[in-house]
Amino acid sequence: MKVHHLLLAILITALWGLNFSIIKLGLATVDPFILAGLRFTLCAVPAILFIPRPDVPWRYLIGYGLIFGTGMWGTVNLAIQLGLSAGIASLVLQFSAFFTLLLGGWVFKERVSRYQLAGIVIALGGLLSIIFVADGSVTLLGLLLVLLGAFAWSITNIIIKKAGTTQVLAFLVWSCAFAPLPLFLLDYLVNGTQGYVMLVNHIDRTTVLSILFQVYPNTLFAYWVWNSLLRQYPVSTVAPLSLLVPIFGMLGSMLMFGEQLSTTKVMAVILILSGLATGLYGARLASVLKRRIRPLA
Repeated sequence: MKVHHLLLAILITALWGLNFSIIKLGLATVDPFILAGLRFTLCAVPAILFIPRPDVPWRYLIGYGLIFGTGMWGTVNLAIQLGLSAGIASLVLQFSAFFTLLLGGWVFKERVSRYQLAGIVIALGGLLSIIFVADGSVTLLGLLLVLLGAFAWSITNIIIKKAGTTQVLAFLVWSCAFAPLPLFLLDYLVNGTQGYVMLVNHIDRTTVLSILFQVYPNTLFAYWVWNSLLRQYPVSTVAPLSLLVPIFGMLGSMLMFGEQLSTTKVMAVILILSGLATGLYGARLASVLKRRIRPLA
């Protein structure tokens, strides 16, 4: 990978990691579902007026928008509001990789390898250790909600694969149009008009900047660049860099909110990232090592 492309990829992982803390800033004055609804409204409008609809069935656009908007980011926003730290949220959300492996095995009849199973077991050890964090940055309900968001993310990965589109930006923009209404309606059903009154009365510059960051650098720009890199380079070159996301997520939470990095959290980070690395890249690494050792034998 060219150096400027590598730096660009690292920038994207930094944006994705910092986004969790940016969301937390927005949640100071906006309800979780409304915040997500505003994000996806601006992701779709006005871009949808200029980008042609991708050549995929409507069911993929609608399904992706509903699940990505409500199932993933709606629940992640709610988890952070309920007390889960931005750093822990960025880490636990990476379990979507394992859910995708298991769903892919079921939907596409793909075999789950022993390395992937080993990775799941290692990462589960990290998840269990998070439960014992006692500094107030972890809530059980928040943890479960982010796991639900990770599962929703894995479903959207399956939808993308089933859709088979190469028009990634168009797919993202058009699918985002189906996320806001359910999110706004869900907030109304839960909180009545209270969330909308609070939005009007308390919205400030920090809230606006939080929403704009989530829309343009974090969603439209980052996903466009990332998928452009995936088209230019092998997946095995680009995908491993996504392991930097929770690192930047933790750093962002430490810098912006003073989150303490205890021994238990460090252990959780090491176990979950080791599990991800083992599950996603263990077989490839073992194959490379075998080829290098064989000539020496």
